[in-house]
Amino acid sequence: MKKFYSFLLFLTVTATALIGQDRYLDEVFTDVTVTENVVYGVNGTILFIAQAGEIVPQPLIMDVYQPDGDTEVDRPLVLVFHTGNFLPNVINGQISGTLRDSSAVEICTQLARRGYVAASVDYRTGWNPLAGSQPERALGLIQAAYRGVQDGRNAIRYMKTTADTWGIDPERITMWGTGTGGYLTLGTVGLSDYQEILTTTNGQGKFFLDVLDENGMPGMDGIGETPMVVPAFHGDINGEVLTVTPFDGFGLPAGDTTNYVNFAGVDNSFALQVNIGGALGDISWLDDNTTPTISVQSAFDQFAPYNDAVLVVPTTGDPIVQVQGAQLIGQAQEEAGLNQMWKDAIFTDATTQLAIDNSATAGHPYYEGTFPWIMPANSLGIDEGVVIDWWDPNALSPANVTPGGMGVPWNMLPHPSGGTFDSQGEILNEGQSAEKARGNIAVIMDYVLPRACVALDLPCASNFISSTRDLIIDAGMKITPNPASQEIFISTDAEYQIENLEVYSMDGKMVKNFQNVATNNFSIQRDGLGAGMYIVKAIFEEGVQTSKVVFE
Repeated sequence: MKKFYSFLLFLTVTATALIGQDRYLDEVFTDVTVTENVVYGVNGTILFIAQAGEIVPQPLIMDVYQPDGDTEVDRPLVLVFHTGNFLPNVINGQISGTLRDSSAVEICTQLARRGYVAASVDYRTGWNPLAGSQPERALGLIQAAYRGVQDGRNAIRYMKTTADTWGIDPERITMWGTGTGGYLTLGTVGLSDYQEILTTTNGQGKFFLDVLDENGMPGMDGIGETPMVVPAFHGDINGEVLTVTPFDGFGLPAGDTTNYVNFAGVDNSFALQVNIGGALGDISWLDDNTTPTISVQSAFDQFAPYNDAVLVVPTTGDPIVQVQGAQLIGQAQEEAGLNQMWKDAIFTDATTQLAIDNSATAGHPYYEGTFPWIMPANSLGIDEGVVIDWWDPNALSPANVTPGGMGVPWNMLPHPSGGTFDSQGEILNEGQSAEKARGNIAVIMDYVLPRACVALDLPCASNFISSTRDLIIDAGMKITPNPASQEIFISTDAEYQIENLEVYSMDGKMVKNFQNVATNNFSIQRDGLGAGMYIVKAIFEEGVQTSKVVFE
């Protein structure tokens, strides 16, 4: 009964919005201005240690997207972090992996057209996925993710410091990660204290190295005792403290600066996290104080675990480290009550129903804020995951990445796994096209944006949150006959006098409206309404009651 009333209540508060357009839900702007290569800081990269012999300072850049002709000055901001395996484009074995990936550009453009300010954010990359042992691979990945968290928080601090420049509300910032960017944003939302890296639960001690024997001498005794991340070498968790390595360790030259200070002391907090793919370093990082999270992930993701499993290197299948995906994130968020505001809101659109149905297919209850992505396998029998990118096979690969693409077209550039980068890309994105990717992005937007309205307390939230005037009551409303052919009669208990009556089709459109009814009995003529189900909403001084009626 509760779900049924929720559905009815949704119709009472959304019909007007469906008739027009709503900023932050619909594309109300046509043109977008992009400011490229905005420097949001500088930090040390390990990417070129093998060639340079030292850590190199790297400018951190973003492209900022704004709607043309906008007069608002306190706009919500979305920071979008691209995919790429924490490695540079081409070196990562992918066509994607830059702040100008087709998906990053499309998402930022669509958000700006809806009235957001969006920024596609680049971040430091570098680790060795081909290291000879699992602990070495785990060390490389957690350190890369740690640098990503530092850069993500630095991007937040920069935007808060320059809020007037970009016309943003610093209290309404969203972190949005796609693929590998999802690891970054989930790490940013999850890690609030360095000690959390040392006290993981799934599995325990997974971010420690075994480098000493039982006597404390160099060797191995099966017990990890050296943390893979040490602030003295890698900087503090927020990236606010100047850090110079005290001596050679973790492959870092002594005396090199690993972390530069950028906007120290500025608040790092944000209001919402969205990840499209990716996973969380450890589920224990989510607690009662975690920022609300929306997770969209393939329920059968072959690389990032949807539940709780060991992450593998995409190209070799070698194990890296145990991580947790959208299912456990959704469950933890449900248990902590972090998604309560969405549970209190009313979402009965087709995309929400798809998320509910997909949850059952994935074998777990629906967790509000979690969208299990389930699509048919391609002709090779492969689950493609959440496909949101496309490319021009004839476009030139980058010539400025060592040992990068050399400017050779993607459909001619040899891939390490065989074939070309284009042919390898199509294995996980068969028949790749802008239409295919945009169709998937549209579904993601349909799920994410209504929840963003609620989480960020935007004007569009009123579409999904009822007012006290819309309190559901039991006024004893009866509709006869039901089903009906031409006319229905509505009656209520004597103490409840109907003020107004409204009739809605099942897609939320108001098809009839009767004002100042002032009676307990009222009749409604069909007057050409098509066969099907409708919702009758009776409005009283005390609240509302709704009921279904079928016209044959």
